[in-house]
Amino acid sequence: MMMRRVEMIALGTVALFGLATAAASAQSADQGRQVFFSQGCYGCHRIGPAGTPIANDLSHIGKKYTESELARWLRDPASQKPSAHMPRLALEEDEIRALSAYLATLR
Repeated sequence: MMMRRVEMIALGTVALFGLATAAASAQSADQGRQVFFSQGCYGCHRIGPAGTPIANDLSHIGKKYTESELARWLRDPASQKPSAHMPRLALEEDEIRALSAYLATLR
């Protein structure tokens, strides 16, 4: 009986942690969406109907790249692809994390 109660408490804790993590990820992705528009990324990229089709359409970029791969790209595009036309952006680290979290949700 005592072991079952401990298991139930452990499962509840895991579930709450999962909900908190999901909420934090959703908040970060929402902040990343704001960064996308406030930093003018839409001037070259499209997400759905928003933006300009000069560079890659990012509508489904999360299917192709992980959040950490996107963050590396945002930190220094030329180091990821030397022929990239994308300039190195003046983004703070928290903006990079938020933007990469948002882009990773685009599936």
